[in-house]
Amino acid sequence: MGKFDERERVILNVGGTRHETYRTTLKTLPGTRLALLASDSDLESILDRLQQVPGFIEYNARSNEFFFDRHPGVFAYVLNYYRTGKLHCPADVCGPLFEEELSFWGIDETDVEPCCWMTYRQHRDAEEALDVFEMNVDNDEDDEYGKRLRIEDAVLTEGTGSRWRRWQPVIWNLFDDPYSSRAARVRGESRSLQTAPLRARAPTVPRCMGKETGR
Repeated sequence: MGKFDERERVILNVGGTRHETYRTTLKTLPGTRLALLASDSDLESILDRLQQVPGFIEYNARSNEFFFDRHPGVFAYVLNYYRTGKLHCPADVCGPLFEEELSFWGIDETDVEPCCWMTYRQHRDAEEALDVFEMNVDNDEDDEYGKRLRIEDAVLTEGTGSRWRRWQPVIWNLFDDPYSSRAARVRGESRSLQTAPLRARAPTVPRCMGKETGR
């Protein structure tokens, strides 16, 4: 066995969870925050550079630990990326939080593995769909929608007590007419994606169970 150099070991305390790794491991992703920590500079220079980056908390000389007050669960995936070269996304963490943590550690979100990309993107996709819906409700095309849905001007100008009467046709068309607005098209496309696996499996079901049983 080769002689172990204690200086190669790095102890990271992230959110109270302690991790041990090697400087050579942290150097596998140049330009990231941890690669900076593992540089060949002396400790004082490293600390000075880290202190210039928002988010670094402290270095404990007694325990030889670098402490970061960040999400400990997400960091386990970050450190595993250095070790394996594959960046996975935890299923129990929302996309925006994971994105924020990646940004802190200096990792590009596009490095997320394909198997986790949909999980990572689903929150942002939902927000974009809601933005489309709100835009269609609030923009200047309200009058055009009113004419298309045959909403009388008197109904549109009534008070809050008739709010349901105003929006009822819009809501109905959202579900019944996939071409009534961009919001409806977004919902229709989403439903198509959800039911596609069911349609793909449908031909495997016998058309008439009676023929199989001799009825």
